[in-house]
Amino acid sequence: MSVRLAAAVFALILTAVVVHGQRRDVFIASRNHAAIRYTSAPTSDAVAELNTRLRAGTATLQFDPQSGYLSSLLKVLNVPVDSQTLVFSQSSLQGPRINLHNPRAVYFNDTVSVGWVRGGDLLEVAVQDREQGALFYSLPQKKAEQPQLARDEQCLACHLSWETLGVPGLTIQSMYPLKDDKSYANGFTTVHGSPLEQRWGGWWVTGDTGGARHMGNVPVMPVDKKLAIANPLKPLPTIDGLFDTSGYPSLHSDVVALLVLEHQAHMTNLLTRIGWEARVAAAERTADAAARVKEAAVDVVDYLLFVDEADFTGLVKGSSRFTETFATRGPKDTQGRSLRDFNLRTRLFKHPCSYMIYTPAFDALLPAAKDAIYERMWSVLSGRQAAPKYKRLSRADRLAVTQILRDTKPGLPASFNGVIQ
Repeated sequence: MSVRLAAAVFALILTAVVVHGQRRDVFIASRNHAAIRYTSAPTSDAVAELNTRLRAGTATLQFDPQSGYLSSLLKVLNVPVDSQTLVFSQSSLQGPRINLHNPRAVYFNDTVSVGWVRGGDLLEVAVQDREQGALFYSLPQKKAEQPQLARDEQCLACHLSWETLGVPGLTIQSMYPLKDDKSYANGFTTVHGSPLEQRWGGWWVTGDTGGARHMGNVPVMPVDKKLAIANPLKPLPTIDGLFDTSGYPSLHSDVVALLVLEHQAHMTNLLTRIGWEARVAAAERTADAAARVKEAAVDVVDYLLFVDEADFTGLVKGSSRFTETFATRGPKDTQGRSLRDFNLRTRLFKHPCSYMIYTPAFDALLPAAKDAIYERMWSVLSGRQAAPKYKRLSRADRLAVTQILRDTKPGLPASFNGVIQ
């Protein structure tokens, strides 16, 4: 997306906030509300900490002539290469450089995402601050004695909207193919509740989707139509041979990594939103502000427990080692179980509770927000919630999640020691 178009989109977003200021499913106050101060408040995130280390000389970044600081930055931020996903829709500030044969690579861990465009002027970094939510940085792809990553709020032109719940956040977009050069980009945000057949338009997808149709591996820009692969729905083992892959540290855009990234992006936004609602409620102390915290907690818990997750149609198989390496990170209970254990046959994870419950952003929530989340979680996990949508959580699921949390999540309320119906 060009800077001019991005600025226009942002202006529309600001107008929408004024016109629909009473929406209750998104954050409606300013990001620079006195209780938030997104632009000016001190930050505590992995990138800010790296900048401090770079200035002190306790950390360094090595420059590569082809990929710039990419490999070094991934290593120092502990972002695994096998998390690589590749998007070729022009949905970035560096959009003109992106196409089917020069896709933008995205790498991520639980709190950091790094975007790289081959031949681009900068690396794009999004990091989850424990209080401020998603912060955006850029790192010039020019060799320097003491490189520094700079906050870049022009990213909010696309990363602050109703799709991100009214807070600076992350989205995974699926794009429809454009008919011609005059057509306007047409796409939508996907989350773990989106049917697989609606996902990954404008993305390379490697691995096996278990027979599910999807929108990936199909050109979305008119100029790329002649470059289409013969059968985009056939499982693609790697991107090797499809285009010049020099500079890319991996030959994969792993379907399991894509599934995890979609879940994580929206979970990040939900945690930011409830955190900000709680801070505004603590400052304003009104019944409406307190009610908004409770309402946000319901949304957090439903997503945290995968209540609305789309069903898989068959066994999903990744193409890289992402499935194995992702599962090894994070705590395990006394039976060796983890919230990072995959299912991949009927759903994403074996135990339906998000690993994002372990993030610093969750731990930093004000007591009002955390208490509301835990109260709602226990209401669902104990079996007291009778709404039909909670039927998908079997007693065995609810019991396993509760037992894992009892062993691995410090500060869990005493209520979680109760009886599971």
